[in-house]
Amino acid sequence: MPRRKFRHTQRFDPAGDRSHQEYILNQPAQLTTRSELLRLIRGGEDTYLELKVKLSNPERITQGIVALANTSGGTIIFGVTDQFRIEGVNDPEAVRDELVRICREEIVPPIVPLLDMIAFASGKRVVVIDVEARNRPYRTRDGRFYMRFGAEKREVAREQLSMWLDEIRPLGYENIPLFNGNEKDFDDGLLWTFASEFEEINQNINLYQTAEFLKKDLLLAVGAGDDFFPTVAAVTLFGKNDRVGEMFPRSGVKVSRFSGENGDAQLIETIELQGNLLSLYESIQRFVLRYVDLLKEKPKKAAPIDSLHVRPRSVYHLYAIREAIANAIVHRDLALRDIPTRINIYDTAIEFINARRTNGFVPPASRAMRYGITQRLNPQIAAVFNRREYGANVPRGGLPMVLKQASNFSGRRAEIFTSNDEFKLKIFAA
Repeated sequence: MPRRKFRHTQRFDPAGDRSHQEYILNQPAQLTTRSELLRLIRGGEDTYLELKVKLSNPERITQGIVALANTSGGTIIFGVTDQFRIEGVNDPEAVRDELVRICREEIVPPIVPLLDMIAFASGKRVVVIDVEARNRPYRTRDGRFYMRFGAEKREVAREQLSMWLDEIRPLGYENIPLFNGNEKDFDDGLLWTFASEFEEINQNINLYQTAEFLKKDLLLAVGAGDDFFPTVAAVTLFGKNDRVGEMFPRSGVKVSRFSGENGDAQLIETIELQGNLLSLYESIQRFVLRYVDLLKEKPKKAAPIDSLHVRPRSVYHLYAIREAIANAIVHRDLALRDIPTRINIYDTAIEFINARRTNGFVPPASRAMRYGITQRLNPQIAAVFNRREYGANVPRGGLPMVLKQASNFSGRRAEIFTSNDEFKLKIFAA
């Protein structure tokens, strides 16, 4: 069975009782032999190794796998007592199949484990599951996070969860449950208008059971029994405008108008918008329309600016700006708390600035984005927002359409920059 090499301080135990940590530090990736397994067991439980007599409580096993995956990965061996005696398991194939089911159905995101069944001369067989920590954070299906501390697993306290998530900066931040939300925080009008557009709604659920609908139909909330913990995606899509900012402050957008060509120019007006994504989308458009005109067709050639007493309003392609606004609020990296989404309107350009981690992202990825090849950070949010039933009426085509239409409309190529965990798109006026 493959073993990873941890970069942790090595423990100086006697050679005959080496720990799991020391074992994996010094072993190449290979299938586990009986002698290696015995040596591993003699080292005892630690942060990376757990011993189980049998698989009798799937819920506790789920928590143990989540704890290993959220720490640095590790191994669980089934069929071994706390006294390091090998008892074996009665039906190793059934244990293996149950572990596969747990990793696939009970853990979010699903884990693909490395499984091994090892037989001894006595006829006893043990099952070994090796867990890698690739896509942290992992949680149980009911929304609980666990980590391993020494030989113990502990649930991550809610007051510590935000700090921990900010440290690991997960890509799938939209799936993180928010424990400060409840059923009354959602805009029922928006949610059920969206739901009623689908034929399934009248057949499968009771209308206006918000918690049940978000948990079981949209997969935008978690919780066992009566527990209800909405995810970031649920709050940003369907939360009440006055509650979204309180539950998830980093979801706001700052929109500004400058008199000049760049951010060093005089600031005329700035507002910080909060609310669900539909409200943000519409509010940003209203602010933009205060200062520019959005047209479907390129205007006829106007008089030179120098011959006019008052500078005319800048003109942009309607669908390019709408799609750029949608991209800014839907595809931002929500894990980057300290980088807000900003939209800056200048005399002859509009700049969209979004949080987007740049480590390992540029330059090839930024070039690929021009052709529509990109990693969607928030697929659930994008899937709902782009649906006609949500009501945003977003143009189609993504960034390639924005670049093409903006260039054709203005005669000047739009600019893309990626640096310092920011993605910047600058569109020029006609």
